[in-house]
Amino acid sequence: MRIFAAMILACALAGAVARVIKISTGRARPSVQTEAEWNGPRFNPRYNAFPSGHTAASTAFFATLALASWRIGLGFLVIPILIAVSRMYVAAHHLSDVVCAALIGIVAAYVVSCWIPPSIPNPRSATQN
Repeated sequence: MRIFAAMILACALAGAVARVIKISTGRARPSVQTEAEWNGPRFNPRYNAFPSGHTAASTAFFATLALASWRIGLGFLVIPILIAVSRMYVAAHHLSDVVCAALIGIVAAYVVSCWIPPSIPNPRSATQN
């Protein structure tokens, strides 16, 4: 339960950070025809491309699991990669949007895992005591 709570907290932290950056930068999505790529603060979703909120949140969620247990979490890291590729495929984000979002997610996962150590107990050590 502790690991799942840390995963949710990291997801929320990454999503909030990504949203603040999105609104403050105002970068146009690839599908929007505009002369300026960076438009300043905007609340219009057409100008909220940088960074990808989906990628940031999913990376933070599954990176927290990977930091808690590599054996369990490593296989799930393909999910944020697929989400990032799909966001670029549907022309919602540029490559730089998803790369920056992945970095935000990794940092959020690291911060949360340092703050709330989501360790999985080793069943062998419990039987040896």
